[in-house]
Amino acid sequence: MNRRSFSQLMTAGVLGTQTLKAGTANANTFSLNYAPHFGMFEQHAGKDYIDQLKFMHEMGFRALEDNEMMEKPVEVQEKIGATLGRLGMDMGVFVIKFPGFFDKSHMTTGDKTWTDMFLKSCKEAVETSKRVNAKWATVVPGNFTRNLPMGIQTGNVIEVLKRGAEILEPHKLTMVLEPLSDNPELFLRHSDQSYMICKAVDSPSCKILFDMYHMQRNEGNMIKNMDLCWSEIAYLQIGDNPGRKEPGTGEVNYANIFEHLRKKNYKGVLGMEHGNFHPGKEGEVKLIEAYRKADHL
Repeated sequence: MNRRSFSQLMTAGVLGTQTLKAGTANANTFSLNYAPHFGMFEQHAGKDYIDQLKFMHEMGFRALEDNEMMEKPVEVQEKIGATLGRLGMDMGVFVIKFPGFFDKSHMTTGDKTWTDMFLKSCKEAVETSKRVNAKWATVVPGNFTRNLPMGIQTGNVIEVLKRGAEILEPHKLTMVLEPLSDNPELFLRHSDQSYMICKAVDSPSCKILFDMYHMQRNEGNMIKNMDLCWSEIAYLQIGDNPGRKEPGTGEVNYANIFEHLRKKNYKGVLGMEHGNFHPGKEGEVKLIEAYRKADHL
């Protein structure tokens, strides 16, 4: 790799006064399976994806999350997948994307054109999952259709998801539905709504992505709501609020949430779907320190 090891950087004083204790990051993995994304440690590891993966591993992380994986060239996906395998790291979610997947009323309408587009993307997602050994892929049902009753929209979403699950289930790929807080036009916004839809689809390939940043904004009371929906939750994401940065930069008590997840014996991935609060190399070190503190190590 075209970089010195993290411990060498600390010894040389490159990172300034805000550093981890020598050897801590290298010696210990975290108690939970946190998954950084590409770009999060670019100041230390550089722009190369493989160097970034090696750096994540050296810092104690054992998973990767990449929303844009489907958009990367096949040869890049294969290289990332091979590196994850060598390092013993898990692949977290990538997003099942197609034009308009986020901000159009593509599932709520029941329109065949949109449905066909989604199902085509599900088939492409299966091939991506094989290259990187992914088990989960994010699905967003899109916006409300304001001229249809809520029950009709919900029924349309359930039927489309059932057809998607039929494609994914033989390959043991699970689409995880993500309730979001980005704008009031989005159809899927709450954990109980997501729970109801997953129960109706009734497939191991249709579960909930519980993004704690969005759920804090939309409903709060996260530990209780998480427990209520636990049987349908397959994946978790992290982001403090306000700001959508690392734990300790907002109002969410992530140390308590992580302890709760340990007590529940959660072994899945927690995607670090947030930005870095502080800039530069020092900010990357502070981000790792924030996770060490919240993780109780």
